[in-house]
Order: sequence, then structure tokens, then C-alpha cells
Amino acid sequence: MSSTQDSIQETTNRKNLLLLVMLRWLAVAGQIAAIAISSFWLEISLPVWQMAAVIVFLITLNLVTLYRYGSGAIITNAELFIDLLLDVATLTMQLYLSGGATNPFVSLFLLQAVLGAVLLQPWSSWTIVAATSAGFLWLTVAYHDIGFAMGHAGAQSRLFGLHIYGMFICFLLAAGLLVLFITRINRNQREQDQRFAELRQQSAEEEHIVRMGLLASGAAHELGTPLATLSVILNDWERMPSFRADGEIVTELAEMQAQLNRCKTIVSGILQSSGEARGENSERTSVIDFIDGVVEDWEDSRGPARLEYTNRLATDFAIASDLLLQQVLFNVLDNANEASPAFVGIDIARQDGMLVIAVRDAGPGFQPDMLAEFGKPYRSTKQKPGSGLGLFLVVNVLRKLGGRARAINVPSGGAIVELSLPIAALSLEVPDGD
Repeated sequence: MSSTQDSIQETTNRKNLLLLVMLRWLAVAGQIAAIAISSFWLEISLPVWQMAAVIVFLITLNLVTLYRYGSGAIITNAELFIDLLLDVATLTMQLYLSGGATNPFVSLFLLQAVLGAVLLQPWSSWTIVAATSAGFLWLTVAYHDIGFAMGHAGAQSRLFGLHIYGMFICFLLAAGLLVLFITRINRNQREQDQRFAELRQQSAEEEHIVRMGLLASGAAHELGTPLATLSVILNDWERMPSFRADGEIVTELAEMQAQLNRCKTIVSGILQSSGEARGENSERTSVIDFIDGVVEDWEDSRGPARLEYTNRLATDFAIASDLLLQQVLFNVLDNANEASPAFVGIDIARQDGMLVIAVRDAGPGFQPDMLAEFGKPYRSTKQKPGSGLGLFLVVNVLRKLGGRARAINVPSGGAIVELSLPIAALSLEVPDGD
């Protein structure tokens, strides 16, 4: 779980790094516009070349940051901290070259501190606060004087007026950027929290499945002895002359023996599934043969009134015969047969690297609340103990294999349960595209 949490945090850091890149591009555009307006329209004397060098540094820093992002490198809190610290340094340098603390845009230091508080860990945030505070204090005593070119008349009064307008523009700029970026950062945080909540839910469901597996395995072991005893008794009865003389009893004994053997096979399958990893000691087969066999076995054992089976796979590929996947298909087909005894349909196809199995029925469909909680344990319309566990297991098995399950109500009537499995998770070889 810890590695997964680190991965989610790293994903959030990557999104936040892109926000810093966007903010830096806006800073570059804003600084170019401010220098151009100040120098050519307002005729304010500025060290243009030095300020242009700072802008070139910002552009280079952004390109390096984008390269780091595109290379797939892990983005940590330390990297975000260094990036933000460099932004503080470049802002300090630009303010130094354009009037120091008298420049109305000195308030942008507050924007840097707020971003640090939202993006970084506490120690990093306080360091950014210290850096911006130190920069502000330094700019009160060290700065490059600015003035109007060619001794413009009334320079001081005009500078004061421009200072007021600059403060208003800085306020609008800071407020707009804060709303824009804090909103985006909060959205990233909500997505992270949602992902953590999903992981906690998944962990709880997997723990539930483990308990169910242990109970199933224990029950299977316990059933072994009485099933063996019944098998011995049936064998004795079949050899008894009084029973062998009655043809009807012989038929019933044969049916009882067949059902008993089926019970023993089911118990053996439970024990094998709980004690072996997927694919171990399994027979090599193909996906078409496997699904054909599962559908045939289900039809023979359940005897549905009408089954429509369509296999649209254009190419076949090798897989390991999987009892767990077979049980998943049995569960979905059983549910469809219970909802619609008169008709069950199953359609197999391949879409975008996924094996898609769609099971249809002609029943009443799913209620809206059932669709919203599809695959949750004990969510079922059946008024029976343990109802809903079948679909719960289906959803979790598919999730383990990297797939998903979804339920759809058909407008004309009935429902479809669609199972999607990545072919790469099933195949023992790399299949050619359809």
C-alpha cells in the first residue's frame, strides 16, 4: 500500500509541476509585456538587456522542467521546492532591476508564498516564506533606480500615479492567478484523495475476499470426508442384489453417483483455486477452446431453455486454463439465467486489446440503485442469505487481472453484463491484432 500511495503522490506532484510550468510561461509573457510598455510607451528607463537575460533564464528553466516531466523522472517535493525557489530568485532579480521594494509588483512575493503553502511540505513552505521575506527586505536597501527617459517633466508625480495603477494591476493579477491555480491545485488534491479512498475500499474488499476464500477452503476440506463416506455407501448400494434388481433404483443410484462426483469435482476445484497461483499446473489451451468449453459445461449442467452463443474472435491465442475465470463466467451466466430463464445470450469479441465477454438476458434489468452499486457485496434483489457475493467476486477477480465489469440496461428490455479483460493478462504469447 505504501508504494501505491507514493505513486499517487508522485502523480499529483507531476500535475502540480505542470501548473508551475504554466505559471512560469505566464510570468515570461507578463514580464515581456511590462518591459515593452514601460520602455516604449511610458518612457521609463529600465536595464532592458539585464532583464531580458533573466527572462531567457526563465525560459531555459521551463524547457529543462518540461524535459524532466517528459522523461518520466520521479517528481518529488524537493524538486517542486527547488523550482519554486528559483522562481522566487528570478522575481527578486527582476524587482531589483526595476525599483526594488518600490515596484508595485513586489506583492507577487505573496503569490509565491501561497503556492508554496499549497504545493509543498511544511518545512519547504516555511523556507519559501523565509526566502520571499528575505528578498523583500533586501530590495528595500538594494535596487536599481528607475526614472523617465530624457528628464521627463513631473517625473515624481507621474511615478506616484503609475505606482498606484501598478498596485491595482498587481492586485488583479495576483488575485486572478491565485483563483486559477488554487482551483487547479485543489482539483488535483481531490483527485488524489479520491484515489486514496478507492484504494482503501479496494483493500477492504480484498480483505473480505481473503476471508471468504479461507472459509471456502475450510468448507471444502470439511466436505471431503462426508462426500467420501457417501461415495462408499453408494458403491455398496450399487452392489446390493435387492437394489440391482430394481431398474428404477439403479437409475436413481447412477444419478446420485453422478451428482456426488460433480460435488467432489467442485470441492477439488475450490481447493485447487485457493492453493495455487493462476496458471500453475493448468493445462495449456486457447481462448476460443476455453470459452467454448466453459459455455458447453455451463449449458450441460444448467440446461437453460435457450442459449445464444456468438464467438466473434477472428484470431485465437494460447492461455492457461483458469478455474477462477471459469467460475467468474459461471457466476455471470447463472445470474442471467435466474433473471431470464427463457433466454441467455453470450457474445465474445476483441476490442482495442481487450477480450470482451457480453452476457445478455431478457429479464427486468437492474434497478438504478443496483447499477450504482454494481459489484458491491450483499447488493442484490434476491432475498437470500449471501446474495450479491457472486458479482462482488466477479468484479474483484477482473480488477486483479486488470479488467473491469459493468452492467447496462437495454432500452428494449433485459440487461447486459460486460466483462473486459486485457488480452496481455491472459495470453501465454503475444497475439496478432485482429
